[in-house]
Amino acid sequence: MSVREVAVVVIGAGQAGLSSAFHLRRTGFEPERDFVVLDHAPRPGGAWQFRWPSLTYGKVHGMHSLPGMELTDADPARPSSEVIAEYFDSYERTFDLRVRRPVDVKAVREGSDGRLLVETDDGAWSTRALINATGTWDRPFWPRYQGQETFRGRQLHTAQYPGPEAFAGKRVIVVGGGASGTQHLMEIAPYAAATTWVTRRPPVFREGPFTEEYGRAAVALVEERVRRGLPPRSVVSVTGLPLNAAIRTALADGVLDRQPMFDRITPDGVAWDDGRRVDADVILWATGFRAAIDHLAPLRLREPGGGIRVEGTRVVADPRIHLVGYGPSASTIGANRAGRAAVRDIRRLLAEEPVAA
Repeated sequence: MSVREVAVVVIGAGQAGLSSAFHLRRTGFEPERDFVVLDHAPRPGGAWQFRWPSLTYGKVHGMHSLPGMELTDADPARPSSEVIAEYFDSYERTFDLRVRRPVDVKAVREGSDGRLLVETDDGAWSTRALINATGTWDRPFWPRYQGQETFRGRQLHTAQYPGPEAFAGKRVIVVGGGASGTQHLMEIAPYAAATTWVTRRPPVFREGPFTEEYGRAAVALVEERVRRGLPPRSVVSVTGLPLNAAIRTALADGVLDRQPMFDRITPDGVAWDDGRRVDADVILWATGFRAAIDHLAPLRLREPGGGIRVEGTRVVADPRIHLVGYGPSASTIGANRAGRAAVRDIRRLLAEEPVAA
């Protein structure tokens, strides 16, 4: 296995990875010589390239421009997968980031001479520092319920959502109280024969504007979890759902008529212990994602609480590693700030070993 040496490896070329690569480049690191960006997606766009066509750019909440290049004049009616993929592609070319793709990172383990060894399906890299920016899209969370394997209909996750037309004439159960679940319901309802919305907890709808102060408080709650080594929760899970005009209409029309979580799945639908049943053709699991960090398992970074303890972006157990786009930096603006912070810390770490001339 060939091993190439660099100062920094960036894994992932979504918002977090590109932000990190930009700040490496801006502070004097040369791509391919001093750092390398590895991305397993087939083309630019991060996880956005896999989003469903009906998620137009106008429906995207809080997409923040990457550092150094604004996203302007985007048609709100175009699919976000197209708009953002084109923007990321232009960004990579403008700043000559030379992302390698598709490269699948298999494992990161301890190397020699205090370096990390990044093993991929395209050889290996030996590195002094690692920025992990792999996000969550590749790890959809599927809850397990009694009888799940007996269901005769179709089960799919948000990650596989094809758009509302695929549910025409179907009886659909949507599971999940986050933004995706509500968006799916509102899109599917005009096409489906019937929809049922179930969540583990009653949804929390937020009135009023999302102020900067409110946003900071929400991020602080997520940050506290990762500082304690607990699995991160999304910022949205802390902030609640914005009570906008579309949500108000869906509530008034009965589309967002939340039911408590069912107790089991039957061949024909779902059932509760109190005797209620709902027949269904489709169960759509809008149950979120988990951090895609299995490739870091050889380093044994997980705490007893199940997460990785992080201060800012730096892994407490191994200061060579930074998690960008993890926990509090999972939002697009958070990823930008985290990329800058990670690079600043890495420059300090490498101070005793100057970047090659």
